[in-house]
Amino acid sequence: METVTVDNTLNGASVPGRSRCEILGTHVDAVDIEQALVIAAGWMAQRESRYICHVNVHALITAAQDEKFRRVLNIADLTAADGMPLVWLMRRRGFRRQTRLSGPDFMWRLCERAAREGLGVYLYGGAPQVLSRLHDQLTAAFAGLRIVGVCSPPFRPLLRAEQEEIIARINASGAHVVFVGIGCPKQERWMSRHRGRARALMVGVGAAFDYHAGVVTRAPPWMQAHGLEWLHRLCADPRRLWRRYLATNTLFVMLLARQLLRHPFSRRKSNLVARRG
Repeated sequence: METVTVDNTLNGASVPGRSRCEILGTHVDAVDIEQALVIAAGWMAQRESRYICHVNVHALITAAQDEKFRRVLNIADLTAADGMPLVWLMRRRGFRRQTRLSGPDFMWRLCERAAREGLGVYLYGGAPQVLSRLHDQLTAAFAGLRIVGVCSPPFRPLLRAEQEEIIARINASGAHVVFVGIGCPKQERWMSRHRGRARALMVGVGAAFDYHAGVVTRAPPWMQAHGLEWLHRLCADPRRLWRRYLATNTLFVMLLARQLLRHPFSRRKSNLVARRG
């Protein structure tokens, strides 16, 4: 298996410094979609082995309860705010221009850029029928988009030999970006495990495959803007999601209140480099 040497400097970015806001122990980057696209484009062009996470309330609660997962988010090359509660908190802390950077929106814009620049796209995750529909939708939307490979992994844990084969296929495909849609926290752990091995930018996009394939209807823009996308998803699948959202949202409010009582948020800045721990 080929090992990729990772340069920790930020290539192709116009952003001079990395600003991050700590929320429940997770460091979230203060970056908008245009800045993130510039950053990602630089990594894609060079086929750098990096990974980008999109975090919401569910991800932060999972990280607050799991130190190893929190580390996965904190050493990511970019951790974006994919949830209006996070955006509101960051604005209140002083990042007044902070906007939401959702996985589905970011994937769409990156595909647009990849088509324009002739960069290879790899799709990892989702059921075979979803990947087939997603492939058709993306190639119809973006003329010239090169989807150089797809993989629908089994739901069970992969054997080491299977993981080696998947990474070998990704590297052989010449992909510049791998969209990973296997759900949180599985996708973030997968990307962290393969940074330095997959010769491509990896981007965790959650439910974006289902949305862009037309399998699941996304919340209307007004619900997204008002932090109600979770409610739309709950109404669409109440039996599966009601416990998750009730527990997650309640725990988020409780933990955040406790953090604020102990000490206020601190605005943290560092050089824009990937923190490897």
